[in-house]
Amino acid sequence: MKKIALAAVAVLGLGLAACQDNAPDNNVSTENTIETEAAADTNSALNATDNLGAATDNALDAAGNSLSNAGNAVENTAEDVANGQDNVAGQ
Repeated sequence: MKKIALAAVAVLGLGLAACQDNAPDNNVSTENTIETEAAADTNSALNATDNLGAATDNALDAAGNSLSNAGNAVENTAEDVANGQDNVAGQ
């Protein structure tokens, strides 16, 4: 019976020795997770800002193109009128 009790105590002792306090490792893991999530949030915000800047540039380019096209249309209309006058005068 003493052998069984000694064996049981030895097994329990080994089991307890194997149990370690993982709090420092868990704290480091939590800190790494927080830093990773913060970096992801920062990157997402920077990407959104970059995308907003690109969208603004595209909108300004489109507006500039529209104004240029309108100017070309006015110029073409003026040339058409001048050509029409020349044609009438030539007849």
